[in-house]
Amino acid sequence: MEQAPQPPEFETLLNFFKALGNESRLKIIGLLAERERTVGEMAQLLGVKEPTVSQHLDMLKYVGLVKVRPEGNFRYYSLDSQALIGMNKDVFSREGLASIVSDAVESGDEFERKVFKTFCDGERIVRLPTSEKKFLVLLRWLASQFEYGVQYPEKQVNEIIKRHHEDYALLRREMVDWGLMRREKGIYWRVPPETTEA
Repeated sequence: MEQAPQPPEFETLLNFFKALGNESRLKIIGLLAERERTVGEMAQLLGVKEPTVSQHLDMLKYVGLVKVRPEGNFRYYSLDSQALIGMNKDVFSREGLASIVSDAVESGDEFERKVFKTFCDGERIVRLPTSEKKFLVLLRWLASQFEYGVQYPEKQVNEIIKRHHEDYALLRREMVDWGLMRREKGIYWRVPPETTEA
């Protein structure tokens, strides 16, 4: 008998505390609470390499604590305090904690409709969920915007993703990481369902 999946709010809480349960990420949050900064600035202040800072920022962006603003050749990161307020209201509230039970008993279709209603405006993703289960619903839908058997150069992949959300780099990488798309020498293609990892 298969074990029932954890309700998405459990995943949200686990991801949130996992993100903050790291000394370097807490320091990054502290730096960004003061003002927005580039990866280079943070690497220098923390005494670590830039790729390390980028990895920590990816995790913080995934849980919605950090937002990024491009300017010229630089990307400026800042703390998304509204995400903290939203999480306090949506997850840590009495109603949010109670919804863990109702989410657990929803059917797949009902759950997906709820995800689209909460995180999308038409075909535009207005914000990314912190719950892995909800994030995957949007990621699979985004992958469906690409045709099977068609090879896409990276520039075209970015353009298609940008129609739905501005952070094309994160979503492109996540589709590859989750096995929904494959990449080789700057060319991407959608993976048929039977070969997609569970």
